Amino acid sequence: MSMINLGIAFPFPPHMCQEKVQHRPFHCVGFSKATEAVRISHHARRRCECLDLHKHQIPYMEAWSWQKFLVRRRHILIERDDDHSDTLIVLQHPPVYTLGTSSSEKYLNFDIQNSPYDIYRTERGGEVTYHGPGQLVMYPILNLRFHKMDLHWYLRSLEEVIIRVLLSTFSVKASRFEGFTGVWVGNHKVAAIGIRVSRWITYHGLALNVTPDLTPFQHIVPCGIRDREVGSLKELLGTTEDTTLMDVAHKSLIKEFSEVFQLSFEYKSISELDHPEGKS
Repeated sequence: MSMINLGIAFPFPPHMCQEKVQHRPFHCVGFSKATEAVRISHHARRRCECLDLHKHQIPYMEAWSWQKFLVRRRHILIERDDDHSDTLIVLQHPPVYTLGTSSSEKYLNFDIQNSPYDIYRTERGGEVTYHGPGQLVMYPILNLRFHKMDLHWYLRSLEEVIIRVLLSTFSVKASRFEGFTGVWVGNHKVAAIGIRVSRWITYHGLALNVTPDLTPFQHIVPCGIRDREVGSLKELLGTTEDTTLMDVAHKSLIKEFSEVFQLSFEYKSISELDHPEGKS
């Protein structure tokens, strides 16, 4: 596990920010109608550039800057009628607390001026949460015009990704909690979701607790919910294989995200995404 700062020279460097898939083999002869249907379905999927840094801990401010840059770039491409791809960033963060736009400090069990870790107030929805090593974070930069222009649908779709991962890969039955956003297993919340949408372009996203140290959650009231606990996949499964569990969970997240949103992934490096024309 490594913590890296890629130091990409985006138009607004981090320090200048305003705010502190199993495939079944098949055989076919010729081109049957069924085969053509499969081909058409595959090509109908929207392309998605995937920046996969799931083995790395990216400082929160840096990842936040990437997202805002990509959203701004997408708006420019839309104006040019040249928006042909979504983007997905997958990573981990070093320990950090984040607050939503209207988050209340009453959910902090410490003086905000003396926080145990860095703390940032962001433009996402929701209350305070914690990010740290062992938690897989996904930041989708999607143009909902090509999916469904419905924020309720989008939030439920992000939850569906997690629910599918837990059931299909780990045989863990997860559920939603009426009136709240996120995914629970029994009384334990295992995934948090907080989003922002700018002219139908999404950013921020979801975080799945795979193998994190849950102690930092004790310093806050996660998502402002006092009568429910935070849990992790490692805790639910009773395993000690952290690396294996992270790899398996990551692979399943990518697969289920592509299925729920009907995307075809094209893996990119951050340097490639740095160029507005998508070329290095």
